[in-house]
Amino acid sequence: MIVFDLICANEHVFEAWFKDSAAFERQRRKKEVACPMCGDTKVQKALMAPNIATSEQREKSAEMATKMAAETMRALSEARSYIEDNCEYVGSEFAEEARKIHHGETEKRDIYGEATKDEADALRDDGVEFGEIPWVPRMDN
Repeated sequence: MIVFDLICANEHVFEAWFKDSAAFERQRRKKEVACPMCGDTKVQKALMAPNIATSEQREKSAEMATKMAAETMRALSEARSYIEDNCEYVGSEFAEEARKIHHGETEKRDIYGEATKDEADALRDDGVEFGEIPWVPRMDN
């Protein structure tokens, strides 16, 4: 992904994200890029200063990424503990049990377990609401 500073014919400057420079040009030609302030589709790239990171900035960025990864792992670990403490584990029967609950064939309750990608896709197709979370290893061993 790449971000461009853009400017419309009315001189409003704004940012937009694109897959690459070719994607921007393709969308611009089709008039799919519009100024968020006035709606003008006559846009072009504005002059941008290059973003050159210093070693200190790279180090801070790495520290931030490490901190965010640790916070994410902590949150996922807390989610796992909450689910294990408050929901019934149904193992590999998750898709079948979720479908039974959805259709009212068994009592409504909170469950968790495993499902294959195909099973999860079939549940979605059937309108069964469920969530998927990464199941992180326990940190307390």
